[in-house]
Amino acid sequence: MRFVIQRVREASVSIDGRVYDSIGKGLLILCGISGTDDETTAAKMVKKACGLRIFEDSEGKTNLSAKDVGGEIMIISQFTLYADCKRGNRPGFTDAGKPDMASPLYEFVLKEAGSYFPKVARGIFGADMKVSLLNDGPFTILLDSDTLF
Repeated sequence: MRFVIQRVREASVSIDGRVYDSIGKGLLILCGISGTDDETTAAKMVKKACGLRIFEDSEGKTNLSAKDVGGEIMIISQFTLYADCKRGNRPGFTDAGKPDMASPLYEFVLKEAGSYFPKVARGIFGADMKVSLLNDGPFTILLDSDTLF
């Protein structure tokens, strides 16, 4: 599982030209699910992401989590995080989880994040989404379960 985590001042996701969901200050997480991921991996990834201390305290040090600062969270499914670009210029996606297993796992990720935040903003799995954000910093972190656990 791969998460691209961005500290944002605001973020929104639009589907069919309408804003579907949005957040203010907090975390925007792009969530890539591989064919070998499971709920155990997902729970560990969510715990790690939600606990990241990447917000500034009163001394300007990144010592606080999104929850500590009253931040919000948005999680968007993003199978392209498993793009394989080793051969040629056209990415392959054979490592990405198939929709029949990845969609329920994405729902599990959202549910797990709900144990850390009262509201979890989201997109729709497999939809053509337009994501807008104002990255704060910029501050972007990549979490990959293959290198974390």
